[in-house]
Amino acid sequence: MKTTAKLLPAALAVALGATAWGAETTISAVVDDAALTARVKTALVDNPDTKARQIDVDTQNGVVQLNGFVDSAASRSAAEAAALGVAGVKSVDNNLEVRAGDRSVGGTIDDAAITTKVKAAMLVDSRTKAYRVDVQTNRGIVALGGFVATPAEKSAAQELAGSVEGVARVENNIVVDKSKRP
Repeated sequence: MKTTAKLLPAALAVALGATAWGAETTISAVVDDAALTARVKTALVDNPDTKARQIDVDTQNGVVQLNGFVDSAASRSAAEAAALGVAGVKSVDNNLEVRAGDRSVGGTIDDAAITTKVKAAMLVDSRTKAYRVDVQTNRGIVALGGFVATPAEKSAAQELAGSVEGVARVENNIVVDKSKRP
């Protein structure tokens, strides 16, 4: 009984993964990409020039996507170099935006609220709920990243994010990857 209880969440994750990633994507490839993502995040945390908490990392077939905001062009370059330095990374799509200057506590809270509202909108919308889209907000600018299966899903994410109150602009860095088709 204990073994069954332990295997059930893993089986569910595999089943959901097969739906979200598509039949062509093997579990091995998903695990490899997840391991690369973890190693890139570790490299960012270990690098004094990057602030890992501001950088979302996604990986698809060895291609790493960096999304979010950094404080300087040097931090942007350092993040890309750190990711490229990880064994197994084929290339890096650096979508990081430079947003220099300090934000007020109120501004940070407002941005967090916008991020939460955008994520909630995507979670309940049938066009985007099955896909993991990274969402970060800085001064009302929402940065979207990750991988989806169709241009329609990418557009839907853009539309939903733009419809949230307080969003000044949407930077849509989502990549359409046909291997994600269910």
